[in-house]
Amino acid sequence: MSALLPVTAPEWLGLLGSYLMGSIPFGLLLGFAVRGIDVRKTGSGNIGATNVGRALGRPWAFVAFACDFAKGWAPAFLVPRWLPGESSPGALTALFGFAAVCGHVWPLYLGFRGGKGVATLCGAVVAIDPVLFVGGGAVWLLTLLLTRYVGLSSMMMGLSFPFLAAWHLRDDAEVREVVWGSALLSALVFVRHRANIGRMLAGTEPRAGRSKPSAR
Repeated sequence: MSALLPVTAPEWLGLLGSYLMGSIPFGLLLGFAVRGIDVRKTGSGNIGATNVGRALGRPWAFVAFACDFAKGWAPAFLVPRWLPGESSPGALTALFGFAAVCGHVWPLYLGFRGGKGVATLCGAVVAIDPVLFVGGGAVWLLTLLLTRYVGLSSMMMGLSFPFLAAWHLRDDAEVREVVWGSALLSALVFVRHRANIGRMLAGTEPRAGRSKPSAR
């Protein structure tokens, strides 16, 4: 398959299945199961791992991250390889991962109001190529050390993925599709961090390890 979009009915069904799998709100389910609370009504109101940690304790943040990571990895890595007659699953990996991240960000089950998708994005990127994840993780860590902005670190990590894909997979026959798919994933990160960008420009975005600046 040379095009980025699916062309067969099974591929379109795989795309839908990836979105529905990504829509599973594991953070919300953990809140109900562990403490009988709605994590959307605590802390930042986000269903992601960070807010789950605030509501349930740090160990549960790791559980939520692992679950959200898995729902990005599984559709991207497994679904293309299960499709009948699919001889080139790599071309669909990034697209199915993108669909899973869209599911987390705009979940069907929660009225299309979800989380920021960073953990699900990481799972999808590992499915594309673990080297991209390692390189993006290094960018995330370096940005955090230099700026102490977690949101900016996530954005820079997302921005690095298509460039890392273009470099690391330059000899791959499907490099163009992977680069475009990685770029779509990167765009989602920026879309979901619009509020963080505004707060950074206003000087009110909290830095890691520091208390939130008071409003002036």
